[in-house]
Amino acid sequence: MEIQKYLPESIKKLPTHMDFVGQKKAEKMFQIIIITFATVGFIWGYICQQFSQTMYILIAGFVISCLLTLPPWSMFRNSPLNWQKSRTEAEEIGSTSTPQSSQKSKKKK
Repeated sequence: MEIQKYLPESIKKLPTHMDFVGQKKAEKMFQIIIITFATVGFIWGYICQQFSQTMYILIAGFVISCLLTLPPWSMFRNSPLNWQKSRTEAEEIGSTSTPQSSQKSKKKK
């Protein structure tokens, strides 16, 4: 990306990832907030007899949920994955099987 060259170092150091457990937490939190605000908005809109009140409350819930779940907060980065070490080319060549044997079994049309 060309833009990254022009960004200051303080911006480049910001975390931009979220682990899988954090993604699950964020999705669950998003759903709970949206359902809660939708329910409250529907009840309040029904009491006031104005659909616009329902929409305002639902939009407020959407904004709050976006602020809480879209940025990669540290609570969403508590379970990092331990990746395997990369293998050298010599190890990869010795352990791979030939792809031609699987192609021979396929029938030509």
